[in-house]
Amino acid sequence: MSRSPLLVCEGLPDFAAITPEQVDTAIPQLLEELNAELDQLEAALDRRAGAELAWAELMDPLHHLGERLRWSWGVVSHLNGVCNTAELREAHQRQQQGVVAFGSRAGQSRVIYDALRRLAQQHDAGSQPLDATQQRILAAELRDMELRGVGLEGAEQEAFNAATAELARLASDFGNHVLDATNGWTLRLSDPAEVEGLPASLLELLAQAARQAAHQSGDAAATAEAGPWLMGLDMPRVVPFLKYSARRDLRETVYRAQVARASSGELNNWPLIEQILSLRLDQARRLGYANWAEVSLAAKMAGSVAEVEQLLDELRAAAYPVAQGELEHLRGFAASHGAPEAADFKPWDVSFWAEKLRHKSFDLDTEALRPWFPLEGVLQGLFGLCQRLFDIRIISAEPGEAPTWHSDVRYFRVLDGSSCAPLAAFYLDPYSRPGSKRGGAWMDECLGRSISRAGEPVLPVAYLICNQSPPVAGTPSLMTFDEVETLFHEFGHGLQHMLTTVERPQAAGINNVEWDAVELPSQFMENWCYDRATLMGMARHWQSGDPLPEADYQKLLAARTFMGGSATLRQVHLALSDLRLHSVWSPGSGQSPEQLRREVARTTTVLEPIAEDAFLCSFSHIFAGGYSAGYYSYKWAEVLSADAYSAFEEVGLDVEAEIVATGRRFRDTVLSLGGSRSPAEIFEAFRGRPPSSEALIRHSGLAQAG
Repeated sequence: MSRSPLLVCEGLPDFAAITPEQVDTAIPQLLEELNAELDQLEAALDRRAGAELAWAELMDPLHHLGERLRWSWGVVSHLNGVCNTAELREAHQRQQQGVVAFGSRAGQSRVIYDALRRLAQQHDAGSQPLDATQQRILAAELRDMELRGVGLEGAEQEAFNAATAELARLASDFGNHVLDATNGWTLRLSDPAEVEGLPASLLELLAQAARQAAHQSGDAAATAEAGPWLMGLDMPRVVPFLKYSARRDLRETVYRAQVARASSGELNNWPLIEQILSLRLDQARRLGYANWAEVSLAAKMAGSVAEVEQLLDELRAAAYPVAQGELEHLRGFAASHGAPEAADFKPWDVSFWAEKLRHKSFDLDTEALRPWFPLEGVLQGLFGLCQRLFDIRIISAEPGEAPTWHSDVRYFRVLDGSSCAPLAAFYLDPYSRPGSKRGGAWMDECLGRSISRAGEPVLPVAYLICNQSPPVAGTPSLMTFDEVETLFHEFGHGLQHMLTTVERPQAAGINNVEWDAVELPSQFMENWCYDRATLMGMARHWQSGDPLPEADYQKLLAARTFMGGSATLRQVHLALSDLRLHSVWSPGSGQSPEQLRREVARTTTVLEPIAEDAFLCSFSHIFAGGYSAGYYSYKWAEVLSADAYSAFEEVGLDVEAEIVATGRRFRDTVLSLGGSRSPAEIFEAFRGRPPSSEALIRHSGLAQAG
């Protein structure tokens, strides 16, 4: 009988062959095998108690144990995010408890913990010296085991493990509620007056949604011109609708539905939020910390909650007066057009009037720029930039060369530019698929750089997932400039994963990189979307091939910091809400999580959230993702990324030899060294000095206020 594709645990997964039934049979079998292997490793270490211990005796088998689970469960989690079905979701939920239980068992093995400490003692005594990378890996392993409760005993450890399993279940439920609430709301528009102001690309997207739902509504013949049009709450529809719809009443309807997602009925996330926060606080106290924020920061670059609060307050102080001025400017602009909402400005008016003001101020119609950003052209520009800066070549694989999970998905190979030696590969899944693919954009690890058990080198392979506008009616995917930036952002993560030269897998790529530094390469890449050579090289009209007009390029540059105060303030609001929920809130604090968030909003918003605003109920980053007490990381890393890009500005963006040399240095430090050194050390190796926030303040257009 052939082995399940979920138990191969190496190479590219056979996605199409993986079924929910296999999840239910293969994952328990895998866990049984892993538990047996862990027993053997512990027994071998017990027999060697007191003897000198070699790194390979402990760290290699430990890595292979973890890698088998990461590979198999990673495939299940990946498919759950990109090809979600009720059956797969249920299988994922059924097996999650066993996966969490094994993680707790391995993370709380006193035998392994004692062996790790023995390695550290041998190094300190000079009998088995470790290099700098090994020392960092070892310190991280010890810290992580302590955070997993290895020091707890008896009933306290049982309670800790039960809470860990419950937190995993609650996070999964939270994310599913958001997905279901997003997919469960539609608004059918049939009167042309209801779609006044909407651009052709959005009308086609809404008509396509109507056609896809035709088996229920009879809208199989829907067209962009005549409708009907089906509105939904996924970002490719919501963002442009709020930006362009001339119908204020419909903007209000859509906005209210968007901010109230998963806050009532069967999909109500409010109870889950309190349970998650309470359980995290309990876990922190069991580990000897005052709150969950302290647990989170134990493994991050930032040293304390106070240090994070200080950065956020610096940014808030710089952004708040700018955001106030931006709002007043919008109100005045609406009043000059005789708009009744000028006297009673609401959140659903902001995007609409901001887009009109942007159009007037810069004569920039972001929707009209889509034809210059077809996906293929953007990819060629991105790949050309990477060749220029990092000396790599990226080539598209032949169809069928690698297994995929959907017909949208493409596979690319990454080669060294000088030797043409293979370095890595990546999957690109670019388009929104409401109903089966979760929203947002992300990079994840398919394969990490390592050595297989057979002694063969394993090259890294990344998943790059976006949710941009899909091709419609024979027109290719024409991207908004925001979608271009998102693609560059995720590719930055991919570059750090793929271009690592670290030989030890525990610190290769993004492994062992502190969470608040992991956004450095991604946010760094976004800056190149505004670089003349990069942007003008890739922005070609999909039909005529004409380059983006110079005037439009200048408008994009001028508009870069448009509403920059509001954008910065929003990120500060989210980061501070997250931090305070995990450092100040407790079940006995006398206020609900939402009341605390609204208290934060008093100094971090210039337009008060409406009564129905339940944004926390869809804040998946912190309740269903890895950002709990870590959302500040975006801004923390943006200080690093803006300063890194300023190194290129300083040598002159048009001085090719200097740009190439600086790009190689970035590859050899930030992209190459991964988690083998501290982020501060790596940054200083690239920049020649510690980071400064000056570049971020300047890039955000806040310099005068700052």
